[in-house]
Amino acid sequence: MEIKIAVKTLSVLAHEGRMALLQTLVRAGEQGASVGTLAETTGQNLKTVSAQLQLLADAEIVHVRRKGKQMIYGARYETIAALFGFIMHDCCEGDPKLLLTVRRACAC
Repeated sequence: MEIKIAVKTLSVLAHEGRMALLQTLVRAGEQGASVGTLAETTGQNLKTVSAQLQLLADAEIVHVRRKGKQMIYGARYETIAALFGFIMHDCCEGDPKLLLTVRRACAC
């Protein structure tokens, strides 16, 4: 990941509502979630959720697919992993204790 892309991705995530949506989608896993479910889960209104999801999709943080009349959103794990990889590149100068701390924090 290039620094310009990392900055753009982080700037999109630097919003409480968008971060809540992403966390909800990460918890939803591969099945994703509909706009209505995301609105209900995060306590945001449908119009706001739709606008925020569009920003996340434009930054390639989430993807969308149609299921009947619903739009189902899902986290783009490859983008999230690339962002973490960019941030943690050359982490901790090889310090085993710090690396263990980072690995524990990132464990699913």
